[in-house]
This record gives sequence, C-alpha cells and structure tokens, in this order.
Amino acid sequence: MSEPSESPKKEEQEEQATAEPEDQSDDSSEDEATGEADMDFLRGLFSSALGLGSSEKVLDELTLEGVARYINSGKCKNIICMVGAGISTSAGIPDFRSPETGLYANLQKYNLPYPEAIFQIDYFKKHPEPFFALARELYPGQFKPTICHYFIKMLKDKGVLRRCYTQNIDTLERVAGLEGDDLIEAHGTFYTSHCVKFLCKKEYNLDWMKEKIFSDEIPKCEKCSSLVKPDIVFFGENLPTRFFTSMKMDFPRCDLLIVMGTSLQVQPFASLVSRVSKSCPRLLINMEKTGQADPMLGLLGFGGGMDFDSDKAYRDVAQISTCDDGCLALADLLGWKVELEELVKKEHARIDSEDNQESPGGSKGAAGKGASASASAEPKSKAEE
Repeated sequence: MSEPSESPKKEEQEEQATAEPEDQSDDSSEDEATGEADMDFLRGLFSSALGLGSSEKVLDELTLEGVARYINSGKCKNIICMVGAGISTSAGIPDFRSPETGLYANLQKYNLPYPEAIFQIDYFKKHPEPFFALARELYPGQFKPTICHYFIKMLKDKGVLRRCYTQNIDTLERVAGLEGDDLIEAHGTFYTSHCVKFLCKKEYNLDWMKEKIFSDEIPKCEKCSSLVKPDIVFFGENLPTRFFTSMKMDFPRCDLLIVMGTSLQVQPFASLVSRVSKSCPRLLINMEKTGQADPMLGLLGFGGGMDFDSDKAYRDVAQISTCDDGCLALADLLGWKVELEELVKKEHARIDSEDNQESPGGSKGAAGKGASASASAEPKSKAEE
C-alpha cells in the first residue's frame, strides 16, 4: 500500500525494520546490500562536503519549460521516476495520512490497537483478519491507472525511461504497461504472495490471492497450512534486496530525476534524490514542495536535498500541482499531450471492456471496477517511517 500509494509500514520508519528471526532467511545478501548502500551514501555526503563532483547547470531555465527543452534536446536518455501515493489518489485510492480521508483515519472499524498495526508483521501473524478485510476494499482490479501512470509508460515507449521506483503497492504501474524490469517496487507488491513460514515460502500468484480474499477466506498455504501474505513490505520486514542493488547501478547514470506524488519523508526511499550526480536535474511534481535540504546539514556542507528557492539553486524545479495536471502540462510542452490523452482514453476503454466481459450484464463487482487496486496504500518498512 502506499502513501495512498505510499506504503503503510510505518511509512517513515520502515526501512530500518529488521525482519523477524524467522523471516531473516537471506539474509546476508540483504544485509550486505544495505551496508553497501549506506557506504555509498556516506561517500556521497563526504564528496559533497569536500566540494567534489560536477555541479554544472544543465537546464537553461529552472522551469517546467526548461525541463521540456532538455528532454527534447536528445541529451536526456536515462530518466528515473520516483513515485508515491500521490500518483494514485486520482484513481480513487486513499493516501495514508490525510486527516479525514486518509487510510489511517478510517480504520476504526477494524478495532486495531493503533492504525499502523494493520501493516505490522507481528500483528498480522496473530490477527490477519483486519488486513484481508482492508485488502478486499483496496484490491488490484478496482482502480484504473491515472494520467501520471500513462505518462511514465510514454517515457518508456519513447526510450528515455531507465526505471520507475515506486513506493506504491497498488500495481497500477504494471496495469499501465510497465513490466518487471521497468519497475522497482520498493515497498513490495500484491502481484505475488508467499507463505510466511520460513521453511516453506511457497509462492502464489495474483489470481490465487484474489480468489481467497473475495471468498472471505484467510489465505492458507496449500503445502503447510500457514498464512500466505502478499509480497508487500510490512513494518518489521526488510525492503527487497533488488531495491538496494538496482539503485547502485541506476542513479549514477540518471540524467533527469522526476519525483511525483511523494512526501519524501520515508527512508530509505527519500534518500534516493541525493544519489544522482550533482549535475543531474531534478523535477518535483507534487501538491507542495518536499525533500528540501535540511538547513543544519547545509551548514555542515552536506548537500543532497532539493533546493528550489535559494540563490544557489541550479538544477531543481518544482511544479506545484496534482500529478496528473503536472504530467499533462509537461506532455503539452513536449508535444505529447494529444498522444497521452489518446493513450489514457484507449487503455481505460480496454480495461472497462475486459471488466464487462468478466461481470455478467456489465455490472462490475468489487474486484473489477478498473484495473489495479492493490491498495495503493503501501506498507512501508520501518526505515521508511
């Protein structure tokens, strides 16, 4: 689940979470990847403090127009998108923290000791019922991808997308046409599920889990009868190893970072903005400015955070709007707007047609209103919250 799409795992603490003893199968490989990632981050901080690395200005103007000209110049070939719950809210998926409409504000009916418990692995193993009741409401298949999702797909089709790093677990990126190699699902996904028993770990697919959830059954392993959990990262679990290994390859090569719909408060996901080169432009499309550099770290010479307004700003651009409006505006400047609108119209019609075929008489059931509702609420690892 994601903020709405950003995951619930105490969203801002999740990544420090250490898996329980029985879940620590791997993992020396995970620990090693995490340690190397931490060392890379420290190297970056010291490099910044010593003034190492290039910081030349790439954009001719710190505006959305400047970003569009850069993309159209042909020099921009490795775009990375970092996305959170905000890209899925227009699909009808709630975010986590909005005071009245957020996911956490509407969990009273589950009689939880506290809202975050629904995404904590210890609580889940003892009381799985609240999580699966919520999953029925937010399951993939109830929502269609948004304009923002299809804009990312267009970046892929144009050959300029290196990777999309998402905090969301709603699988809407996949529904929009991104494939496994295009995605790093930092907080996991409903796409696959596994038995929670360490010595079993049998894998199940999306259709199997969907059948169990909508038949009001608590999913149990066919091999050992233990609980089966979607592969979303709960509080108390490690982020996927692929998150750490891929970021080491991707971010040094990035020539434009586009950050959309995330508060950049959940670690370690938020720290990714500091992993691109010092000359790499960064575009934020969000309802408010986020991810800005900590003033105290700045005094110590440690950069990395976003800088939109200071006299030293040279690469960061903030487009304050909804993610859909920001993507439409950028697409318009790129000359892609009509193509994007046609893509959204065609794909939504296709999804509706498929849903109608699955539901007799054209009525859409709880699991078939759209395309992918894995509950854009992403549990986040402790490090993330």
